[in-house]
Amino acid sequence: MQTIIVTWGAGFIGSNFLSKYVLAFPGIEFVNVDMLTYAGNIEKISIEVRNASNYSFAQIDIRDIVTLRTIYAKYNPTDIIHFAAESHVDNSILNPRLFTEVNILGTQNLLDLHREFRMNRFHYISTDEVYGDIPDSGYFTEETHIEPSSPYSASKAGGDILTQAYGRTFGLNYTITRCSNNYGAHQNNISLIPLFISRIQKNEKVPLYGDGSNVRDWLYVEDHCDAIWEVFTRAKSRAIYNVGGNNEYTNLEITKILLSTMWKSEDLISFVPDRPGHDKRYAIDASKIKKDLGWVPKVAFPEWIQKTIQFYL
Repeated sequence: MQTIIVTWGAGFIGSNFLSKYVLAFPGIEFVNVDMLTYAGNIEKISIEVRNASNYSFAQIDIRDIVTLRTIYAKYNPTDIIHFAAESHVDNSILNPRLFTEVNILGTQNLLDLHREFRMNRFHYISTDEVYGDIPDSGYFTEETHIEPSSPYSASKAGGDILTQAYGRTFGLNYTITRCSNNYGAHQNNISLIPLFISRIQKNEKVPLYGDGSNVRDWLYVEDHCDAIWEVFTRAKSRAIYNVGGNNEYTNLEITKILLSTMWKSEDLISFVPDRPGHDKRYAIDASKIKKDLGWVPKVAFPEWIQKTIQFYL
C-alpha cells in the first residue's frame, strides 16, 4: 500500500487537503504528523476523515527526529507531502530562531528520514514569498531569483533550496510548489481575512499596515490542494511549479470587501506603522503548471470570498 506522510495536516492547508483526498483515495494510507501548535486543530479535519480506516494521526514535532523515526518505522511510508512550517511573518520578526529551527532543520530531518527509509517522492510546499517582492509590473516565474525579505520567507527558501540540494547530491525524487496567498475555511485567526472578520464582527478597528497598498495574489485553498495533488502524482522528478490564483488585490481592497459584505463602515480601518521589510507586491505566473499538467484555478474570487466570509461568520 502507498503510505503518505502529511506534515501539519491539522493546519489550514493540510486539513483541507486531507479532508478531500483521504476519502477520494481509500486505497492510500495517509498519516497526519502534526505538533498541534496554536495553528493546528485536529477538528479542522472532517469527522469522516478522522474515522476513515486509511487515516492515522501522530502528534510529533518535526524537530524531534528520534520520535519521527519511530513513526516512520511503524508505518513504513512511501512518500511525503510536507506542509509543516511556522508561517506568520510577524511572528518570524519576533522570533527568527524558531522559524529557522522548524522550517529548515525540521525539513532536514524529514529529508534525512526520506533517504534512510528509501522513500519515493518528497513534495515540499514552498511559497511565492521566497522571491521577495516584485515591481508594479511583471510576475514571478519559476526562474525568478530567490530573494526573501523576512525571517519567515528566508526559512522557507532555506527548506526549498535544501530540498533541491538533496536532489542533486543524493538523487532525491522531489517536487516543489510555490503558492500565492491562500484563503478559505479553517485558516488560523491571526491571518488577515479571518482576523479582520473577527474584529469587524466585534466592531473593533482593523489594523492595516502602511497605506494598505501592498498587493497579494489570492488563491482558494482547495484550488491549491488540487494543484499539489497534480504535481505530487504527475510531475517529473525535481519539477518546481508556481501556483497562483490570478487574483491580485491590495490589502485595502480586501479590507473594504470584508467591511462591505458585513455592512460595516470603513471608519473601522486603522492605518498602523508598516511592518519591517514588508513586501510591496506578489504576482504569480502559473503558466508552467497549466501547460505541463493542465491545472488552472477553478474558483472565482468574487464568489468564494463571499462564501469564505460566511464560513467565518
